[in-house]
Amino acid sequence: MIVLTRLNDSQFAVNPDLIERILANPDTTLVMVDGAKYIVTESMGEVIDLITRYRAEIIRMARGVPPVQAVGTPPLGLVPALAEGKPATTIPLRPRNV
Repeated sequence: MIVLTRLNDSQFAVNPDLIERILANPDTTLVMVDGAKYIVTESMGEVIDLITRYRAEIIRMARGVPPVQAVGTPPLGLVPALAEGKPATTIPLRPRNV
């Protein structure tokens, strides 16, 4: 989930996998696969950056790579164990049937 801000400054989390498209004229609007629309204060570029960081974090956790955070960038804030420096619980994957 990524955290975004509504026009009234309230924050909410959205599953980026359910975003169908992002419109940026004049306000940034998320159109979800079920047709719901959310207007947010973040720019289209910021939303795309949050989605990219979220997906990179998922891949990083799946591969068991320790977190690396660039100086001055806040953590995603959606995985409390990682934000506090605790190890994340990982679930081993089953091998594919070949």
